[in-house]
Amino acid sequence: MALSISAVVLFGILTVFLLRNRAVSLGAATAIFLFGFFVASTGAQKTIYNLCQAIASTLTHLTA
Repeated sequence: MALSISAVVLFGILTVFLLRNRAVSLGAATAIFLFGFFVASTGAQKTIYNLCQAIASTLTHLTA
């Protein structure tokens, strides 16, 4: 059985977990969120997206 989960959902869950365990402060989480939001609107977005796709593809092939 294959499970597909969005990277947004995955990182959202991770962020909530880190905030609840006080591993990161609300200010730091907000700064990281805004950094990611603004990076997404730059030319680096395509490179980051391609890197994430390559990693996901590699992980898929490792488990198959």
